[in-house]
Amino acid sequence: MDAPIIDPLQGDFPEVIEEYLEHGCMKCIAFNRRGTLLAAGCNDGSCIIWDFETRGIAKELRDYECSSPITSVCWSKYGHQILVSAADKSLTLWDVKSGEKINRIVLQQTPLQARLHPGSSTPSLCLACPVSCAPMIVDLNTGNTTLLQVSFPEIGNGSTAPSRNKSSDGSTPYSPTAACFNKYGSLVYVGNSKGEILIIDYKGNEVRAMVPISGGSVVKSIVFSRNGQYLLTNSNDRIIRVYENLLPLKEEIRALDDLNENLNDLGDVEKLKVVGSKCLNLFCEFQDSITKVHWKAPCFSGDGEWVVGGSASKGEHKIYIWDRAGHLVKILEGPKEALIDLAWHPVRPIIVSVSLAGLVYIWAKDYTENWSAFAPDFKELEENEEYVEREDEFDLIPETEKVKASDVNEDEEVDIVTVEKDKAFSDSDMSQEELCFLPATPSRDEQQDKCLESFSKLVDSNNSGSPLSEDPGPNEHMNHASSPLEDDAGGTHMKRKRKPSEKGLELQAERVKKPSKSSKSLKSKSKSFVDQDNGDSLYADELSDE
Repeated sequence: MDAPIIDPLQGDFPEVIEEYLEHGCMKCIAFNRRGTLLAAGCNDGSCIIWDFETRGIAKELRDYECSSPITSVCWSKYGHQILVSAADKSLTLWDVKSGEKINRIVLQQTPLQARLHPGSSTPSLCLACPVSCAPMIVDLNTGNTTLLQVSFPEIGNGSTAPSRNKSSDGSTPYSPTAACFNKYGSLVYVGNSKGEILIIDYKGNEVRAMVPISGGSVVKSIVFSRNGQYLLTNSNDRIIRVYENLLPLKEEIRALDDLNENLNDLGDVEKLKVVGSKCLNLFCEFQDSITKVHWKAPCFSGDGEWVVGGSASKGEHKIYIWDRAGHLVKILEGPKEALIDLAWHPVRPIIVSVSLAGLVYIWAKDYTENWSAFAPDFKELEENEEYVEREDEFDLIPETEKVKASDVNEDEEVDIVTVEKDKAFSDSDMSQEELCFLPATPSRDEQQDKCLESFSKLVDSNNSGSPLSEDPGPNEHMNHASSPLEDDAGGTHMKRKRKPSEKGLELQAERVKKPSKSSKSLKSKSKSFVDQDNGDSLYADELSDE
């Protein structure tokens, strides 16, 4: 990227808080590979999956065996599984679509971070970084753990010299503090408390290279960019360092073997350092030289062009954004709440940060209207200007268009079938179906409220139905089907008594008021309709003729 050409004020990075998400007390977040779903680990041991397009909750993963805070969440490559580490020393693997727990493993120590193997669609291995011991490879199917060999001998002459990373009594005076897989998961990069980056072949549990960090400060976090070309470290000396990965993205083991061929005359430590210098090259350093602030959760943007880091100071929610050349381009200032985690959207200029209060803030770009984007000849004027008409402006074919030669081949066929691969997802396997969205399901409280509401409506509709007459009129004959109380065939069920309708009451009142007349002088015709199914009676008006 050519930094002097690009205007930092017009960079493709977020600028303002667009929205915030609230559900319980969230502690850590992670996007899926496409950025359509956001997983958030909560303080009560649950994992909430947000639909990032609608900003709604798509699913809640809750393990009733775990009520401790979640320390990290990690998606599988194609989004079908989620690995959750908790403060109760547990690792839980979930099936995202069904919401069912696949497996749960309890370690000896609390894992601060856990990452699934990135090279498999259904990973069975993960990398866990416990509190006070070496990183370990965990088999999620069997529960077997393998501590990574992060120590190596000082002298390579065949003698049994004490390990550089061990004291005389055999105990480990320091422990690696951060680790991550490379892009395809063939190597593990470990940062330790002596300020060293160790490149480890975890299958053979062998240290293949070492890169010392200037100053020798503790490495607190280490992360690769999405394309695997850059490595970022956050050290205790308040400096973020970016290294360029010199190894090929594939067949790294073979490349390391080739580098070790002509170095047999060197000692073990010197050999590892020489190989390390050919694996990683320091590209840039980032720091706040004025405030000397500690950094929290630094990472790359989705395309690797930007580096972002949060301030670890209490009481402030600041996010620093640099370009990859080392220039500070933006400082985002949020609410007066400490920042504990953040993530950059994989494909869009969006940053998501987590505050100490458990809220998730969504930072997006502040887009302004640019009318010139709709037409290349459109020009915005600050004030009125006198328009000068061109000589050929109203010609049927202007001279300017006659001069222009058409470069478009109208006979060329346009391919509308072939789908071009997105560079951000160039390693996708087309045979694997990727989980990008989840169907929205209502929560349990909403379902209970809807059931109660529908039940109350049903009761009201039954009560407001056409009721029966409570008392029959003096000249009426009560139908057996309209009796207020009736036993069924078993004699155990009683039909409920219905209230008279308003029409029935009016007819009864009119019949009582009218005096009885002789049947000889009056010819009366009456019609009555009796519904024996529901017991309701509708009385028609009497028609009298003299």
